[in-house]
Amino acid sequence: MVIKIPYWKNNIKLNIPDKNILNIVTADRQGANIDEDKIIADALENPVESKKLSEIAKGKKSAIVLASDITRPCPSYKFLPYIIDELKAGGISNIKVIFGLGIHRKLTKDEKIKLAGDYIAKNADLIDSDPSRCRLIGKTSRGTPVEVFKEVLDSDILIATGNIEYHYFAGYSGGAKAAMPGICSYSSISANHSMMLDDKAATGRYKDNPVRCDIEEAGKIIGIDFIFNVILDDEKNIIAAVAGKNNSAFLGGIKIYDSIYKKEVKDTADIVITSPGGYPKDINLYQSHKALENVKDIADCGGKIILIAKCSEGFGEDTFADWMADAANYPLLSKKIRKKFVLGGHKAVAISKILSKTDVFLYSDFDRSETENMGFKKLDNIQQYLDNQISKNSSIRITIVPTGRFVRLKNKI
Repeated sequence: MVIKIPYWKNNIKLNIPDKNILNIVTADRQGANIDEDKIIADALENPVESKKLSEIAKGKKSAIVLASDITRPCPSYKFLPYIIDELKAGGISNIKVIFGLGIHRKLTKDEKIKLAGDYIAKNADLIDSDPSRCRLIGKTSRGTPVEVFKEVLDSDILIATGNIEYHYFAGYSGGAKAAMPGICSYSSISANHSMMLDDKAATGRYKDNPVRCDIEEAGKIIGIDFIFNVILDDEKNIIAAVAGKNNSAFLGGIKIYDSIYKKEVKDTADIVITSPGGYPKDINLYQSHKALENVKDIADCGGKIILIAKCSEGFGEDTFADWMADAANYPLLSKKIRKKFVLGGHKAVAISKILSKTDVFLYSDFDRSETENMGFKKLDNIQQYLDNQISKNSSIRITIVPTGRFVRLKNKI
């Protein structure tokens, strides 16, 4: 069987004997015959527990739309025109699109236009959030300071957009996550993300997830007036959308997402092959590692994971890069993060924990020295490696998760 694995802006083709394939985990629904424009329009026409955006806009002077940055697959350019037109229909002409960077790098002018689309670039200001220009507006019950990008605080309407998918410690992306951590300060993000050390901060966990609960509380303090979230297929087509009140609309989106992407397998595999899903998710290791998190439970004890991620921008974050120098020493990093939580370091600890239990082979732009210093094993030729493993063990079992979807082991909570 020829398997296609997304890699950057193309695919890698692997030839694997059928008898060795244990599972291929993909989405149940694809967007080939789905009308994206209709999905977007219907969601805005039928908002959950909310007036239509055009009605909310009446009598207001300004609006801010929060959008995802370049590291996210969210196709904002597809739905932003609909949102802008709704706001204009309500009488608002002062509209700004703010990209929630969190602690990610700033966007270039071309990247902003690419993300928002030409129509939006001509009809709204495109602005990066800045974690150094924030103002304290409150504190959550868990003690997280809610320090928000000042530009956001002067607007009459705040709209949060994004795509819903599994997140390895916030449970799910989407909803209020566009605001926290999207447009918050370093100290706010650090306080929120420090809760990832709790065992309940896990993929697909919502109600009792401390990170997600804190995000929702911060969203209420910030004052999100309306959300618009999409669900994407493996080709990044919009296959569903929800709009309306946060977090009622978001919870509806979660149900839809789970109905499509909640995946389970009965058995662990000797080799698990995965990728983040290509560009932009494999732009750096900081983002690509999420695919690793999503498949870590389905590799057999003593099994192997192959992570296929270009990482054209290397590590993607300086602190993360510094901590990854010790990723081969999990006890050291675990002790270090519990003594003092450091953003960027938290992802290195997550990777280090996986590396302490499983052999992970990395196919990327990192050279051999960099790869091995991090504790990964460097792969130059995936097909050759697989052929060699199969020749050694003709009954070897391989599971493929082409786009890094979260996969549970059946009967494991």
